[in-house]
Amino acid sequence: MEFKDLEIFQLVAEKGTITEVAKELSYVQSNITSRIQKLETELNTPLFNRHRRGMTLTPEGKKLLSYSKKILLLTDEMKKAVQNKNEPAGKLEIGTVETVIQLPKILSSYTKKYTNVDLSLYTGVTETLEEEVLNHKLDGAFVSETDFHSNLVSHDVLEEELVLITDKHTSSMDGIREETILCFSEGCGYRARFMAWCKDENIKPKKIMEFGTLETILRSVVVGLGVAFVPRSAVNHLEQSGLIRCYSLPDKYSKVKTVFIRRADSYLTSTIERFIETIETNKMKLPAYYDAQ
Repeated sequence: MEFKDLEIFQLVAEKGTITEVAKELSYVQSNITSRIQKLETELNTPLFNRHRRGMTLTPEGKKLLSYSKKILLLTDEMKKAVQNKNEPAGKLEIGTVETVIQLPKILSSYTKKYTNVDLSLYTGVTETLEEEVLNHKLDGAFVSETDFHSNLVSHDVLEEELVLITDKHTSSMDGIREETILCFSEGCGYRARFMAWCKDENIKPKKIMEFGTLETILRSVVVGLGVAFVPRSAVNHLEQSGLIRCYSLPDKYSKVKTVFIRRADSYLTSTIERFIETIETNKMKLPAYYDAQ
């Protein structure tokens, strides 16, 4: 049994068709078919149910899928464990929420110093990124601090304040009961905090609009589409320009910490180890005025 056969088996289980896998790997379909048949012959059991719409796993196939994932993860860790500790190299896949103000500085410092690392960045909300780290889809992620799964460890990155923002014409917080809430999708830490405040204040938002980017949320607030709850550091320039108004909420809702999470049981390669060191070097804390509030 070859590792490549297991990789192909996993892809077929995921895609459901030989055609899609062959296209993704740039293989001829007969090659994919023969590798699956080879596995079935070695294990003396059918792994897939074949039908017009594609292929689905048999009960035995589902068992093999569980084992093959573990085998390939251990194989990947084995390769990482023997790489040169003095010179990080290889792939590094990192996730992040959209509002990490220090991220460009961290990424720039790291990629300039370790040129042999192929770093890829993926964005999402905290809940989704946590799941992807747990499922080995990401090496780590920048997220809002919350009650994480016990299999994760976190490293502090940044502390700051979240503020409620409105357009420049709103003169007080009284009017927000009638405003549309502009936010990221479910699973966003900032959204969860703001919804908790609304609940405690007996505010029932009449409408919630979800957006994919922070920039779109900010522009929408400026033109009066609704209100949002975002990091003060992301809107200082808009407030100073008179385009928006900022309102502070109690500390239990507004003080937020961004952390970098990774699996506690994953081998700490030099690639990820140096990345964590770069985070520590570029760590930011709240400004003095915030601590005094």
